[in-house]
Amino acid sequence: MGNLDAATVSGRILLAMAVLMVTVRIVGWLVSKIGQPRVLGEIVAGILLGPSVLGLVWPGLMAHLFPPQVITGLNVLAQTGLVMFMFLVGLEIDVKSLRGQGRKVTVISHASLLVPIALAVPLAVWLYPRFGQRTDELAFVLFFAAAMAITAFPVLSRLLRESDLLSTRVGVVSLVCAAINDIYAWIMLAVVVAVAKSAGSEDVLRTLLLSIVYVVVMLAVVRPLLRKLGHPSIWVMIAVAILSAWTTDQIGIHAIFGGFLAGAVMPRDPDWQRDVEAKLESIISVLLLPMFFGLVGLSTRIDQLTTAALWLTALLVVVVATAGKLGGATVAARLTGDRWTESLLIGVLMNTRGLTEVVILTVGVQLGVVSPALFTIMVLMALVTTFMAAPLITVLKRRMAAGQVTSPAGDLRGAGAAR
Repeated sequence: MGNLDAATVSGRILLAMAVLMVTVRIVGWLVSKIGQPRVLGEIVAGILLGPSVLGLVWPGLMAHLFPPQVITGLNVLAQTGLVMFMFLVGLEIDVKSLRGQGRKVTVISHASLLVPIALAVPLAVWLYPRFGQRTDELAFVLFFAAAMAITAFPVLSRLLRESDLLSTRVGVVSLVCAAINDIYAWIMLAVVVAVAKSAGSEDVLRTLLLSIVYVVVMLAVVRPLLRKLGHPSIWVMIAVAILSAWTTDQIGIHAIFGGFLAGAVMPRDPDWQRDVEAKLESIISVLLLPMFFGLVGLSTRIDQLTTAALWLTALLVVVVATAGKLGGATVAARLTGDRWTESLLIGVLMNTRGLTEVVILTVGVQLGVVSPALFTIMVLMALVTTFMAAPLITVLKRRMAAGQVTSPAGDLRGAGAAR
């Protein structure tokens, strides 16, 4: 297409933004009508606009909408959207809720983390010669294990709200376990980033040391200052999130960690937090995240899965991911006293990946840890594990409502029974 002048690029970026926003909203709405979370449709919308669909049906239009210069501009918006999305995730996680949750939460959270990792490591070793030649094997294995162990905390929260499970004991246990899972997974991912970006062991140690210093400063200095402000203004929170993201990027770990920790150190006031989320979520979900989904779609090359071996690999990844996450959480819940239906419900909830998985995969692509083919396979796994959640939740809720399962710890409607 050749080089475009600045005015043309600006116009094309605006056009691409409009197309992405409209497509994401329409597909997200359609998917919500069949009982699926909107985030699933938003990811599908990005794939529809990418080379896997639009690129095959109308390649000229895709080339017009998304030339390289436009992709560069959208990438800035996408990165900003990711940082602010992770800021909201950090704002939503209440570390105090991890205290006093008892043996059940400890067992389920660690089983749903360690079992997927145990299954993912040998699979990653097998996949490395086929998909990981561009990076260090240790970084590849650690990254794959972290990606298989993640639970999408924001998607889980939305599923629990939409299925009226948020205030139930099962919902509380699942949310707390997901929070613990994600903390461990983000730590693993930070180590992967340090290993992938480093030039040697000294570089890794430097990155980890600076990361520890950064966390200490955020917790011991920034958090008390924010508390003194009471309820910081929106512009203050955005500035803190962006500066924190820039800091982590300079340290050598991904900017999303800065966004996440900026949200985690904000003052805790439920009413104020809901107000902040309502103000920020609209601009993030309507404008910024569609840019991210569009770029994910452009990177997802389902059209390149042209052999039976690649599709069998995709199936294997889905099976291992589901067995590790759903199976590990279900068995752990059963061993700690829940009945099978209740245990399966916890396992299904913990198996949701969705947007958080795509965020992690995008980091892997940027680091060169994940090849385009493996990225596509892992995106498909995220879509399948998220898609299966809603119908399974409906079936299991019906069984519970029919009186087939009674919690040995008490009424499922009592969140306090989790303690």
